[in-house]
Amino acid sequence: MKLGFYMGMLLFPLALGACSIMPSSNTYTTAQAGTLQEVKFGTVVGLRNVMIREDNAETGKVAGGVIGGVAGNDLGEGKGQIIGSVAGAVIGGTVGIALDRSIQSKQGVEITVKLEDNRTVAIAQLADEHFTIGEQVKILTSQDGKARITH
Repeated sequence: MKLGFYMGMLLFPLALGACSIMPSSNTYTTAQAGTLQEVKFGTVVGLRNVMIREDNAETGKVAGGVIGGVAGNDLGEGKGQIIGSVAGAVIGGTVGIALDRSIQSKQGVEITVKLEDNRTVAIAQLADEHFTIGEQVKILTSQDGKARITH
């Protein structure tokens, strides 16, 4: 009973963290919508599959550590209880980090583009749009320097 409760507590914050938006050619956040973007045109010269992982791996680490510490505290008495708490926190934090990373990783693509001014740039984004080498694309760059490639 207690183990199921602890696992549920561990997975809930991880599920919430997985809902954040990653760089995509087709998705805008409300803050991005309506912002001025510079447009450049170029030709795709390279494609490479990549994994895109959300930066905030702290959620799983903290949640796992707390839940593991509490679970470990239920073991033994006295010094055994302290050792169980510490071991549970360490193990829980490690498991939390691994779960967080696997949940928040998505298939991406690194697209290398030769611009019309002969400069070459590369951008990684979610693989939510299909690109081919030799294809003409546009690069949208916002004021904060974030860019995306689209057709």
